[in-house]
Amino acid sequence: MKKQHLPIKVFVVCERPFTWRKKWRKDWDQVKYCSERCKRNKRQDNANSSSHSA
Repeated sequence: MKKQHLPIKVFVVCERPFTWRKKWRKDWDQVKYCSERCKRNKRQDNANSSSHSA
């Protein structure tokens, strides 16, 4: 695959564009977070929203 034709995702948590990487070729559809920081922020958002709704 040429670099100019790589798939790109925009993540919901950080809203950053993220380009396909070879190490995720089998799991690209399951990739939800661009980084550990992004994953932690998602957890915090879930915890905050559930505590506010109670």
